Amino acid sequence: MENETSIEAVGRGEGLGSIRIANEVVGIIAGLAATEVEGIAGMSGGVVGGIAEILGRRNLAKGVKVEVGEKEAAVDLFVIVDYGVRIPDVAWKVQQNVKRAIESMTGREVVEVNVHVQGVHFPQEEKGEPQQRVR
Repeated sequence: MENETSIEAVGRGEGLGSIRIANEVVGIIAGLAATEVEGIAGMSGGVVGGIAEILGRRNLAKGVKVEVGEKEAAVDLFVIVDYGVRIPDVAWKVQQNVKRAIESMTGREVVEVNVHVQGVHFPQEEKGEPQQRVR
């Protein structure tokens, strides 16, 4: 199947067969690792009408594009950052977290983690009683 990548079972037994990991699984791993980083509001489903759409947890793989080979993987992440964060710092943390997660869970070497910032999430003002002025 073209949406899966194979891993040969080595070291645990001889001739046991192969292990197949769907590319979408690698995408979900990357999406979860990215959203764990403080400063990431969520994954982006793309820009629609000039506004980046934040995807929920069920759609994490849709904000991720992966290319998985025999021994290596490359990842493109489309994210929305929280307002007020230093974007280069957050992007670097995302790259490190995603690389570590994919390599530890799949055994593939991650050669690229490209972070595409698609939008900025502004905090919602708390809805409640209007503030009263002190007299």
